[in-house]
Amino acid sequence: MAAHPATETIAAIATAPGTGGIGIIRISGPEALSLLGKIFVPRIPRTHFTSHTLYYGTIVNRHGQTLDEALAVYMRGPHTYTREDVVELHCHGSYLVLHSILRILITWGCRLAEPGEFTKRAFLAGRIDLTRAEAVIDLLQAQTEAGARLAVNQLQGQLFDRLEAVRQHLVEYLALLEVAIDFPDDDVEIFDAGQIAARLHPDVIAPLEHLIILAEQGKIVREGVKVVIAGRPNVGKSSLLNALLQEERALVTPVPGTTRDTVEERIDIRGIPMHLVDTAGIRRHEDPVEALGIERARRKLAEADLVLLVVDAQTGMLPRDCELYESVRHKPHLVVLNKCDLASEGQVEGLAGAFAAAVAVPVSAQRGKGIEALQEAIYRAIASGGEFTDQIACAPNTRHRAVLLRTVAACRRFSRAMEEGASVDLLAVEVQSALDDLGDIIGLTTPDEVLDAVFSRFCIGK
Repeated sequence: MAAHPATETIAAIATAPGTGGIGIIRISGPEALSLLGKIFVPRIPRTHFTSHTLYYGTIVNRHGQTLDEALAVYMRGPHTYTREDVVELHCHGSYLVLHSILRILITWGCRLAEPGEFTKRAFLAGRIDLTRAEAVIDLLQAQTEAGARLAVNQLQGQLFDRLEAVRQHLVEYLALLEVAIDFPDDDVEIFDAGQIAARLHPDVIAPLEHLIILAEQGKIVREGVKVVIAGRPNVGKSSLLNALLQEERALVTPVPGTTRDTVEERIDIRGIPMHLVDTAGIRRHEDPVEALGIERARRKLAEADLVLLVVDAQTGMLPRDCELYESVRHKPHLVVLNKCDLASEGQVEGLAGAFAAAVAVPVSAQRGKGIEALQEAIYRAIASGGEFTDQIACAPNTRHRAVLLRTVAACRRFSRAMEEGASVDLLAVEVQSALDDLGDIIGLTTPDEVLDAVFSRFCIGK
């Protein structure tokens, strides 16, 4: 995103594309109030607008022609999202009307906002740090309630608070080092390396390493996981997809090879977004169309975060099942013993025993039996046997994780340098490196290209 002088006034449609009951145009900048006076005629004439008050009136063009009835609100900075003067026009949600009003604003000297520019202005004005700015896009893109809660926690500053606590310890270390550099001949030992070394791990390294662990869990909650249903033909893969979705999404017939392409849907299992993929039955076949589907199934298996290998409990293990199991056992997987209602209890138990190294879940996809147990097993497999959706109040994102790893590396270099009796000048360099890395996360030292990449993920109008 190109930088623009703070004197520019920007505008954009803040509501989602499409037709709706209400459409909102947001204006921010020094000319916001002036623009309101040019295009909005209040029903009750007035000489000024009171801040944070809604007014009813009409939107007019440069010739005084009415374009729409609307509510308008003027919000005086700095008590606004961007800390600038802000105007919002609440119009009817017509694409034609909203864009007509936007064009009129541009003729009056307003500029169309770039993606995320309102939030970027809030960040540059110091209203929010970069972690809170990124939480805005996470909240807009949240796929589950757990993902939304995670974004709200970060928006409220929980991640910033933890990072700031660590940063203050590093600031203290650097201050002591700088005093020691300035007064090298002082008889009093200003920087006690032994005392700092004892504090470094519990105060700095351990909290950062914990955040790195939470980042892995947060990535799952934000982005979800790909769960691929695989197996030989006619074992009930499509029936299983329908049972998990609780709807007839995939075509089910007794004819082997019915599914010739992937069928993909999303579900939410205990707050984790799951991208379910039903694949063609994997077998050797001369039909060129089915062969393409089987090749696509193999590609999806390679991309899977978790594989559900479906086995027919009635027929038991066939050589093709064994081959498929060998091909997926190196990946996270569950074995689904389908059609358990058609098999004896002994058959099911014996089949489960054949997969001693894997979790085997008996189900009847057509009857809906065992589906809740399978959902629980899927969740456990993704969570590595734990419970994490309520423990990740402030999980860093992928960008944060990369920077945290650099910060921990700098802190470990600092620790080794103290052990080796390095000069205070070298110690100060390592502490400053760690501080710069933390500053990248919260926005104190973040390069412009990184800021541009962060805010380019936003929609126009936010």
